[in-house]
Amino acid sequence: METANLFWGLLFSSIGIGYFIYGRRQSNLVARYCGIALMLYPYLVTNTLALVAVGIVLMLAPRFIDI
Repeated sequence: METANLFWGLLFSSIGIGYFIYGRRQSNLVARYCGIALMLYPYLVTNTLALVAVGIVLMLAPRFIDI
């Protein structure tokens, strides 16, 4: 595994923990599920560019999706 993938995976997983905790405390389902996705998807994506692109989309999703 590349060092860049490990770094980006750690970064997005850390942000995902924050989103999950925020979503649970505020009862915000979109933030909670995006947090879970941010924690889990780095295990499935091996391409660095795709890893960063999906991470950015998941980080921006709670801002634009309101349920």
